[in-house]
This record gives sequence, C-alpha cells and structure tokens, in this order.
Amino acid sequence: MSEAVEQVNAVLDRMGAPGALAPRLLAALGPGAAADLDANPWLLLRLPQVTVEQADFCARRRLGDAARPDDPRRLTALTAHVLRLAARRGNTVVEEKRLAAAVGKLGVAAPAAALEAAAADGSAVVLESTDEPDDDFDFEEGGVPELPEDTDRYYALADVGGAEQRLGEELLRLISGNDPIMDTATAGETVEAAEERGGFSVSDRTREAVVTAALRPVTVLSHGPGDAGEIARALLCLHAIAADSRVGIAVAAPTAQAAAALDAEIARVRGTDAGPGDGPARDASGEGDRAAAPSPAGDPGGGGGPAEEEGSGTPGAPGEDAGDGEDAGDGEQGSPEGGDAGDGPAAPAPLRAVPLAALTAGAPLAVGLVVLCEAMSVGAARAAELAAACPDGAHLVLVADPHQAPSAAPGRVALDIAASRTAHVAEIAGAEAPGPLAELAAAVASGGVPEVEAPGREVVRVPASSAEEAAHRVVQLVTDSIPRALGIGSEDVQVVAAREDGPAGTRSLNAGCKERLNPGPGAHGGFDVGDRVLLAASGPGFAPGDTGYLREVDGEAVVELSGGARVRVADPAALRHGWAVTVAAAHGGLWPAVVAVFPPEVPVSRPQVYTALTRATRHVSVVDATAGALETGVRDNAALERSTLLVRILREG
Repeated sequence: MSEAVEQVNAVLDRMGAPGALAPRLLAALGPGAAADLDANPWLLLRLPQVTVEQADFCARRRLGDAARPDDPRRLTALTAHVLRLAARRGNTVVEEKRLAAAVGKLGVAAPAAALEAAAADGSAVVLESTDEPDDDFDFEEGGVPELPEDTDRYYALADVGGAEQRLGEELLRLISGNDPIMDTATAGETVEAAEERGGFSVSDRTREAVVTAALRPVTVLSHGPGDAGEIARALLCLHAIAADSRVGIAVAAPTAQAAAALDAEIARVRGTDAGPGDGPARDASGEGDRAAAPSPAGDPGGGGGPAEEEGSGTPGAPGEDAGDGEDAGDGEQGSPEGGDAGDGPAAPAPLRAVPLAALTAGAPLAVGLVVLCEAMSVGAARAAELAAACPDGAHLVLVADPHQAPSAAPGRVALDIAASRTAHVAEIAGAEAPGPLAELAAAVASGGVPEVEAPGREVVRVPASSAEEAAHRVVQLVTDSIPRALGIGSEDVQVVAAREDGPAGTRSLNAGCKERLNPGPGAHGGFDVGDRVLLAASGPGFAPGDTGYLREVDGEAVVELSGGARVRVADPAALRHGWAVTVAAAHGGLWPAVVAVFPPEVPVSRPQVYTALTRATRHVSVVDATAGALETGVRDNAALERSTLLVRILREG
C-alpha cells in the first residue's frame, strides 16, 4: 500500500468509512486526497457507491456539530453529486429547474443556494443558451420572426460541460473552412476509378455519400446493420480521393478490436490478407465470406495485423497515407511531388484503421480527411479530442448507425451534429440482401424480436428459465459450443451482458469464464497473467472499452490489445475482467462472435438490444431469461433520452 493510500485510509478510519475506498478516492481526488477529504467529508460522494446518507454519517463522525445540513460544503457536494449521476446517464447538462428539484429531493431546504454554492466553488459551471425553434422563419409569409424567450440556464460538471463546449467550438472551426477536397465531377470519377481498380462496386447512395464527404467539411454518414462491407468499400473510395488529391487520410475506430475488425473487412474487400491473427471477416449480414471455411482462431483478441507500439505515432502518422502509392505523391500534405500527371491516378497505399487513442496521441494530424467509424459510441470528450486534432481545412467524417445506443460517456455526438443542420448527412447503404444477423438487428430497430432463418447458425436463440441457467448456458457457449460448432475460438467470443451484478451479470460470468479458460489464484490484485481484461479508463495508447490479455505485471500491467499492440496500465483500478462486459462497455467494439445475455428483471430497451446484437460480425447467441420482457422492452422502450447542448452550441455559433 502506497503512502498516499495509507493517508487516505487513516482519514476514512477517523470518519468510520471502510478503508477499501481509499484507492478509488485517491484516483478521484488526486494527490491531495487525504487533506481534502479530512476537510470535507462530503467528498466521499465522488464515488458512485457512496450514498448521501453514508456521507452525512461520516461527516457527523468527523466534524461533529459543525456538520450542518446547510453547510456550504454539503450543498456543493450534493449539487455535484446530482450532476455526476446525470453524467453517468449520459447527460452533459441539467436544466436549472430540474437540477434544483433533484437537489431539493435530497433534503436541501434551499436548492437555489446549493446551486449557487456549487457554481461559486467551481464544482459546477453555468451555461446559458437561447432556445431557437427548429423551423426556419419564412419571411415570404409576412409578419415578423418570433423573438427568442429568456435565456435558458443549464448546469454541468466543469469537465463534462467544458468538453461539449470545446467540441462545439472545434466543429465550428472545421465547418468554417468549407473548402472541398475535390469538386463533384472529379470525386465521382475518382470513385469510379477506385471501384474499377479494386474490383468492387458501391451503391448509388454510397457513391453520393462519399462525394458529399469530399465536398463538405463535416459529414455524418449513417448506415444500418449488415453494412460492414459497404463501409469498407466507401472507405477505400475515400482513400482514393485523399490520395489523388494528396491531402492524406486517417481512419480510426473507438477501440483496438473495432480497428482490427475494420482492417479485416477492408482486407476482405480488397482480396488481401489482413495480417497475422485475422481470420476472414464477415459483415453483419453474414454474406461476406460464406464460401470460406472459418479460419483457425488467431491471436487472443482476434488481432488485426502486425504489432505496433501504441503512442509511437506510427499508425496514422501525418501524411502517411497521403501518397505512399507509386505516383500518388510521397511528400507531406499537399506536396506537389509525385508521378507524372499524365500517368493517371495510381493505386493508393494500403488503408489501415487505427484505434482512436493512437490517432489522437499523434495530434496535431497532418491529413486533410479524418474518418471515425462506430461514431455512436464516442462521447463529447473524446470527440472533442478528435476534432481538435484535425487541422484547419480538414474534413471530418463520422460513420454512425443511428439505431445504436448513445455512448457510455456523456453526450450524443453523432445524433446532435446531424440534428443541428450545421453539418451534412448522407447514407452508406449496401445493395446486398441482409443475412440473418442483419435481419434480426433490423427487426429490433423496428421494434420486434422475430425468429430468423439462420442456416449457417449466424443467430442462435438460447432460452433460459433463470439467471443461474442463463449463466451456465453462457459459459457453455463460450468455452465449448461456439468453438466446436462454428470454429470460432473462445478468444474471439465476447459476452455482452445487460447488467453487472447478479448470477448472470458480468462479475459472475467473468468468474465462470476464468475458472474454465484461465484458472488461477488472482495473484496480481485478483488477476493472473493470461486473463482477458477490459480497460475501464484512458491511458497511453488505450481507451475505455478496449479489451485484451494481461501478459505481464512488473509494477505496471502489460496488456496486449487486438492487433498485437501492448500498452502499460499503471492504475490497477483501470482493469476489469473482460470475458464478459456490459452493453455500454462493449459499445465501440466488434468481435467475430457475441453471446448477448439478458437475465430476468432487468430493464430492456431497443437501443440496448440492437447495440448488443451489432457487436457481432459473424455470429450472435442470444441467451434470454426475461420471460418475454425482451420482446416487451424492444417494442415499448424505443429511445434513450439525454440532455445535451451541442445542437444549440452549433446553431448559435
């Protein structure tokens, strides 16, 4: 135990709180945690597992009669507590009246004073916005436009509200550039040349979407289930546009495993080997590689090509894709160097996707086209990092499936950008008939959970009568049934659960999988070398949602991510076991096979189920112990509402 942890532990002991909270409080409060907590016991509320009643008890133990209900420290802590609860639900802001009402329900006699105390202390920030109607005023109809009413006031945690403000400012900077990479005719010709060179074709809607991305500074490209192959073809067309215009391109995915899956799909479309550890990828339609037999399992995590050190800047290095082709120009961005113009456009260098953490680590980027796939999973803070990394004049493209759940982090970035009407929206849509997995996902998006024909066992429904039976089925599927029947190794199967606790929650499922796949004493803080792990925090080369394998522990944990990159994790609290993860943690990741488990008495929503299903690229097993609640939730709970300001920030900018 470090000296800092011991100091926090001593403070906790004096106020009657368990010492087990010390490491997490140190991580939350920083180096001065012991002194800060000693002076303000209500800082215990920084941890989600601490209740208001428990914090009040500890404050009375530590402060005695000085622990008054109207203590400014308490008022500030309670206001920040409500804002943190809202942020955990994905909200970036809370409207003033709603916040006051929520704080009042905690027994605060003067909620307005609590809000003022939090703003004065810096625990919260106040944001103002003028509500503008969605419909544009038509001056031809006469009259005068309706004037906006009083300014609305919102409160936010400083880091959360600040991230959304920064995102809006960076997007407005990019939007103001408004210079096309290519004109419409040239972009269309470049797409046709890429199709001919690559031996593939894209749909008319996809061709229009690609041209839109070349013309407009910020674009949201929507897609549906089963469009992985068409997305890969669209990326190859964008790659050709970037190479021919010599601006360079960077393609990112939220996690290492999603980048590996995207690389595999691009390689499949190009008819090349994706690299060590990559079996043949199939899109969610199940159509991609039907004729090919499942490949043997590769490296743990379903790697995506040669290992590269994270944080080195090698993936997506500035200008790397701008013209490594023979005649595509091998200078810096916008370099006039290259082959003879009379030779015609040359094939661009191979396109590779990289994890978003690796891309932003190399900021500022020196490319003119930046593409983020699986954009629905990215919250305001990470999106702000990406937008800030884009140079002036760059085009930013967000590839997003709007039926997915919003990100685990606060914000609803892709949807808000599209709704703001300050960016352009187009659609990637393949012409292929949907396969069983895509058919089921599309039905869920429409509110149903039908049985689908799956001759290749792309979809399997597994009923269970209890949470305990569901857990047994899950472990059986991961360790035996799927590897044996489908040739997909256990390391390429991800369990996605609807909850953390309970017999069929992630904690119990991880214990069951570990016992079968990597039994051990948990010698390193509950972990053993060889354990599959989930990264729950950001660090050099990794981000929340990344999964990998614990390879060694030498004071820090060394984790091998998909694709072979190894990262060092200094904070043990950033690690969770990763055979089973929640839907929120899985969002942004893609795996060959997914086991989605829905235990009894768990709230189910349409976006949640859709997101779980679409984490799979080849196979999904749905373990259903809900006794009909799965169908009811998909039918009745259609949307997950969030309170954000990005639309207003963009419109008012």
